[in-house]
Amino acid sequence: MADISTFDDGQEAQFGDYIALLKPRVMSLVVFTAMVGLLVAPVPVHPFVAFTAILFIALGGGASGALNMWYDADIDAIMRRTRSRPVPSGRVSAGEALGLGLGLSGLSVMMLALAGNLFAGLFLAFTIFFYAVVYTIWLKRRTPQNIVIGGAAGAFPPMIGWAVATGGISLESLAMFAIVFLWTPPHFWSLALFMKEDYSNAGVPMLTVTHGRPATRRHILAYTLVLAPVALATAFTSIGGPLYLAVSLALNAVFISGALRILRRTEVQAEADSYRAEKRFFRFSLAYLFGHFTALLAEAALHSFNLGGW
Repeated sequence: MADISTFDDGQEAQFGDYIALLKPRVMSLVVFTAMVGLLVAPVPVHPFVAFTAILFIALGGGASGALNMWYDADIDAIMRRTRSRPVPSGRVSAGEALGLGLGLSGLSVMMLALAGNLFAGLFLAFTIFFYAVVYTIWLKRRTPQNIVIGGAAGAFPPMIGWAVATGGISLESLAMFAIVFLWTPPHFWSLALFMKEDYSNAGVPMLTVTHGRPATRRHILAYTLVLAPVALATAFTSIGGPLYLAVSLALNAVFISGALRILRRTEVQAEADSYRAEKRFFRFSLAYLFGHFTALLAEAALHSFNLGGW
């Protein structure tokens, strides 16, 4: 980790800079999947408890983001995609980012344990530790498997939501974890295809840097083909149903088609159209995940009205 003080350019921090430290776009995914995990669970949760639990899960996700920005400020300053973040741009000091991350970590874990249950609070603590230490500090700069293993941190929130309602883990929560876990590599590797130079310049051993773009394209297809049956199999659990199955079939057909399309592309073709297909695949991957979890939410609503017999 570089001396972050070298990034100070005298700019004054605004409230929005501290919000940016929490990675609100990433937090939105955390909030949504955690909320779905909580709402599809078989145990009803009081609306106030549900709201406060999701709030503290969101704060835990934001704490992870702040700790990540604190540690990665040196490489963030090199990458075009991240150089304007609050710490490398000098608007927020490294100490402030670290303090905010640690403070929100303690607050979110303690309050989730009180608002939900101790297991959910400890699960959130483990998730923050996994993202900030296992992924950010240990894996990210050491192995091209950083996204594969580190992706578990982003896959835990629906399990935490489920744990708030049930106090434990089940096949259903593991199915939601598996969908996000297997989705993460093709999602991030498609980004890396058109951001390879950023990772290379920063010395991050992303798969595109260590194995090249052709190998990355093959890995994207491989993970997409493994993800599809896992996503479809979730339809046959207690949280699935015919609506979810129909949505999953459509989404996976498009996702596999996109992976095959970018597999066949040469670098000459990709560069000629500025990686249009790869960018399209990356954007659709977001719709893919939100589509699956929205379908699970819809199934829960149908089940509550006894309309979704499966």
